[in-house]
Parts: sequence; structure tokens; C-alpha cells
Amino acid sequence: MEISKYLKISFLKEKLSEPVHIAPLVVFRIIFGAVMLGAVIRFLLKGWVYELYIKPEFYFSYYGFEWVKPMGAAGMYIVFALMALSFLLIIFGYYYRLAAVTAFLTFTYVELIDKSNYLNHYYFVSVVCFLLIFLPAHKYFSLDAVRKPAIGTTEVPRYTISAIKLQLAIVYIFAGIAKLNYDWLYRAMPLKIWLPANAHLPLIGGFLDYEWVAYFFSWFGAVYDLFIVFFLMNSRTRPVAYAFVILFHLMTKWLFPIGMFPYVMIFCTLIFFSEPFHKKVIEKLKGFNPGVLKLFAKVDQPAGHNLFLNKRKSHVVMWMLGIFFFLQILLPWRFLLYPGNLFWTEQGYRFSWRVMLMEKAGTAFFYVKDPKKGFEAEVMNDQFLTKNQEKMMATQPDMILQYAHLLKEKYEAQGIKNPQVRVESYVTLNGSGSRMFLDSSVDLTKERESLLPKAWILPFEEKKSK
Repeated sequence: MEISKYLKISFLKEKLSEPVHIAPLVVFRIIFGAVMLGAVIRFLLKGWVYELYIKPEFYFSYYGFEWVKPMGAAGMYIVFALMALSFLLIIFGYYYRLAAVTAFLTFTYVELIDKSNYLNHYYFVSVVCFLLIFLPAHKYFSLDAVRKPAIGTTEVPRYTISAIKLQLAIVYIFAGIAKLNYDWLYRAMPLKIWLPANAHLPLIGGFLDYEWVAYFFSWFGAVYDLFIVFFLMNSRTRPVAYAFVILFHLMTKWLFPIGMFPYVMIFCTLIFFSEPFHKKVIEKLKGFNPGVLKLFAKVDQPAGHNLFLNKRKSHVVMWMLGIFFFLQILLPWRFLLYPGNLFWTEQGYRFSWRVMLMEKAGTAFFYVKDPKKGFEAEVMNDQFLTKNQEKMMATQPDMILQYAHLLKEKYEAQGIKNPQVRVESYVTLNGSGSRMFLDSSVDLTKERESLLPKAWILPFEEKKSK
């Protein structure tokens, strides 16, 4: 049994170490860099740097990352300028390692400042930037290969390309698994709420009011996420599968305001195409700009003393990536450690590829009490939070707890000793009707954030129809 297991691992290592052409990795580098450069420029032009990272008085930090703070107006614009520059350098493969590290650090830093801005595709970008640090995507068709011809190669180990494919597979498959729940499949929620709101759209708007359309979209979305990667891996089904990728993501972009994510997935998924396809893309790029891109073509030599073909170093990187992906696969299951309805408590919800799965809204009324005088007053949340922060905070227990501690600090500064803070919060989930979310008798200033279950979250119980 042990010999059989050893042989299987050895075969897998050997297969992943096989030399393959670098073209898919190079095309991914260029496409990912270009899409992200466009996304950063769009973010700047929309004024979101100011709205999200300069204007707010308070920021909802992640547990364990409370030390991550914004740098002020000048500092934040410098961070975004460095971010844009790093993606530009990634496109051209110029000082690529430094650029990949800078892209990862700047993007992840911005993401960690305020979790009210959390989106799955921000997390995806951070993960891909981290992967690029360890992948030799600059060793062909790059300025680095022109600057240092000795690093040039046309071959890399198979795992360097498989790592990107596996990351995309994790995103899709976990998004599909997350859809295997009662609300999504048997109630068509939240699509039954969202789709009719788009009934004004041309061509398809008239169909979106029909209930069966919500069920069709729900079931199709689950099947698509669960199986699209397997169809992309098969050369015979790949063209049709990619057509579905384009259709699916353009449709979600049309129906829902989810930013650049559809374009990120459409272009990144091209890595599943064959080596000849990517070689043709590079040949097209070589002829696109004779002045610059043809310079890259000088590097077209077989692999030699390449770092990633040094077996010992290559195996170290392979094992590091193995540990990384093990954690990636494990992280989405941490919700099983918490009691209650995941969508209700949201304990273990983030960083698990649960994409657009619920319609959740709420209101939170905070009350501060002076224990010495016995006087209690309601807080006006808009004095401390932006509209987006208040909206996101009202349905997420960890953010409610953080805000309660902010209020404690604010009112202590006004002379109230040991103020008590409680909240009356009402939340509706997937059209189930508004109900009390948290125990309103609990003084939240006495509670501390941790990874343990929050006992003051009231259980979710379906309202029985009369």
C-alpha cells in the first residue's frame, strides 16, 4: 500500500516537472497585467481612492491585521501609482520579480484596509499576484530576457502553468459547491429577487419577470461553475466551453454591477488553451509593434541553466505551491467549525469563493448608555460611517462588534466612563422577512473579536406562514 502511494506521488511529481513551452504563462502574464492596469486606472478615474480610502473616518480592519491603516491622501495615491506601475512592468516583463512583489503588496495592502470593501475578485487578484512571484513568466518575450539573455528560455516545468489553472479551478468549483444549497436550487434565491429588477433591459428584460427563468439561471449557474473547468481541459470541448465562459460572464456583467471580475475571468481562462494557440498569440504580438515587441523575439533559445529547470530548486517551489494550494482548498471549509446558518452568521464566509449567493439587508440601531447616570441615547451612524460602510456593517457581526468598540472610544473621549453599547439589528435574508439579528441585551463593549463562534448572534429560524 505504501509502495503504491509512493509511486503515485512520484508519478505526479514527474508529470508536473515535465518541460513544456512557456507561451501560456507569458500570455497570461501580459493579459493579467493589462486587465489589472486597466482596472487600477478605472479605479482612479472613478474617484474611488478618495471615496473608499481617504474620506472615511473609520476603517473596518480584518482580524489580525488591525495594524494595517491608510496612509493619508498623498500616501494612498502613491500606493495606487506604484500598483499601476507594477502591473505595467508585469506586462513587459521588466524587473518582473520586483514588479510582482510590488503588485502583491500594494494590492493586498489596499484590500486589507477596510473589509467593508471586500469582494471575491479582489481576493483572487491578490492570490494570483502572489503566485506570479514564484512563476518564471518573464523568461521569454520580455524585457528582462533582453536585459539578461542568460535567463531566457522557451521551456518551463508543467507545474508553473498548472498552478494558474488550478487556482482558476478552485474559484469555479468552490463557487459551484457553494451553490448547492436549498435557497439557490429550490427557491431560486436570490435570483428570484434580482432578475425582475432588470426587467427594463432590452431583448431579455421581458423574460426576467418569469419565475422559471430564475430557476434556470440558478441551476445553470451551479452546473456551469462545477463543470466548466473540466470542459476547458478537454481539447474537443474547449471551444464550446470557452464560448460559454464569454457568454456567462458577459451576461453577469450586464445584469449585475460586479466591476471588472467578468473580464478578469474571461481573459485569465485563456490559459486552458493549447501551446500552439498561445504561440500564435505571441507571434501576433511580435508583429503588432516592430519597435518594441520585436525586441522580445530575440530570446528564442532552448532551456539551459534556467532556475526553474534546476531540479532541487524547482522541487522546493513545487512543494511551496503545494502547501499554498492545500491551504486554499482547506480555507473555504472552515465554516463547518461554526454553528448556525452560514449566510446568516457569516462566520467563515469570506475568502471562500461564495459569489453573489444571497440577498441580505439590514438596519442596526446602536444605543450608548452612561452606566453612572443611567442615561441611554441612540447613535446616528452616519456621523462615523460612510453609506457603504453602514450598509455592510448592518449585516455582518464582526463589523458590528468593531463599530461598537469605536463608539466606546468616542464616548469615553467625551467624558463618559465605561460606556455600554448595545445594538438592535434587524436583518432579512433571501426574502425571508426581517427579524432580530443579534441579542440586543448584550453589552458589545464586553465582547472581544476572535475566531470563536459569537454566542450573541441569534439563530436563524424560518418564519412559518399562517
